[in-house]
Amino acid sequence: MAPRSVTVVGRGRAGTSFAAALSAAGWSVTTVAGRSRPITVDPGTELVLLCVPDARVTEVAAALEVHDDTVVAHCAGSLGTDVLAPHARRGSIHPLVALPDAERGQRRLQGAWFAISGDPLVATVAASLDGQVVGVDDDSRRRYHAAACVAANHLVALMAQVERLAPDGVPLAAYLDLARGALDDVAAVGPAAALTGPVARGDLATVAGHLDAIDPGEWASYLALADDAARLAGTEPPSATRRARP
Repeated sequence: MAPRSVTVVGRGRAGTSFAAALSAAGWSVTTVAGRSRPITVDPGTELVLLCVPDARVTEVAAALEVHDDTVVAHCAGSLGTDVLAPHARRGSIHPLVALPDAERGQRRLQGAWFAISGDPLVATVAASLDGQVVGVDDDSRRRYHAAACVAANHLVALMAQVERLAPDGVPLAAYLDLARGALDDVAAVGPAAALTGPVARGDLATVAGHLDAIDPGEWASYLALADDAARLAGTEPPSATRRARP
């Protein structure tokens, strides 16, 4: 059988990662720069995958010249398939992995979770990468993507705060081992049972001591997450106690 064919539009981190992963999986891959105009695709191409910034998907989709049988899909997590008009066959496939560069992106796409919707061909893409799929309809895409940003981007920002708060001589690596263990616990028993620490115990005196010890510029982030921990544990939110102090 001839290999399945895909044109990947966009040569950034997502585009190069998908191109490398699909090529390794046996697809015939062509890449096109996202700023090319017009974007003409061979009539025999089965799939055009748009790997361009979310804000440019509608513009790039409109610039495509494809056969009616070609599926046009994007990998933008926050968008539905309506942005791919006027193409008849549309889909979306968003990988729940970070794609920092083509080499690591290719590895991570293999076996990743993919949020899919639209044309069944996008499920075939995920299957060719040995991925796990979850259907996310257009109305739920922004909420889905918000959760993805918390899981990845906000986690990175949180670890940057850890690095800022750590005293001299305590490396970030030590806290990373702590974080990995906490994530393992979440996977094993769920967030509520995995939660430990002073907020889970209702020990607000310790939390107050933390605030006295750290830069006031860190208070807002610390208290926001401490309040979230209190909501999870069913204990008193530390921010309310802090406001009540003279």
